[in-house]
Amino acid sequence: MPAEPHAPKSLADPDALAARRALIEAPHIAPIRALAAQISAERAAPVPIPDPLDGGVGARMLLLLETPGPAVLCTGFVTRDSANGTAANLFRFLAEAKIPRADTLIWNAVPWLIHQAGALNRAPRRTEVLAAAPYLAPLLDLLPRLTVAVLAGRYAAEAEPAITALRPGLPVIRIPHPSPTYVCTSPAVPARIRWGLGEAAALLARATG
Repeated sequence: MPAEPHAPKSLADPDALAARRALIEAPHIAPIRALAAQISAERAAPVPIPDPLDGGVGARMLLLLETPGPAVLCTGFVTRDSANGTAANLFRFLAEAKIPRADTLIWNAVPWLIHQAGALNRAPRRTEVLAAAPYLAPLLDLLPRLTVAVLAGRYAAEAEPAITALRPGLPVIRIPHPSPTYVCTSPAVPARIRWGLGEAAALLARATG
């Protein structure tokens, strides 16, 4: 497996993207790829797959974002390495928290692409959030080592009751969405993200110990 990138937006490099795509058959993401394919067929929309450099089914931390942005079609991955501001912020915050990449799975509350070709990014609609809810249970079923769930943003936070019902006792941490739109609004926003990921890192460390 290639070394982990040491800087954000690494998949802007065509060679790095080609190398990442060469790993899509990796067994640790195969079951989640299958779920993504099922969702894509049922919703008639693209669903990006997990980054092969992340933990896949071995992940101990689920990081739930809101929905893939239009730029996801450039890579096809749910990844901190995309060439956009949200991914770059996420890359830096996770690196600061020193959470091992192999412990993470990044996913979206609405996992399929909701944007029409050429449309600007937008928040998911209520109907889309409700339609996505049934896909949470099969995702959690694929994560037997899950130790903590981190929900980023208002729409991801709505998954907390379902996660609590499906995995009683699993710690759930809410943080603001790492989009530059939110991060730049107030110093309190990045502080809350750092706090939440720090709490997640501590939970992972205690579970290891």
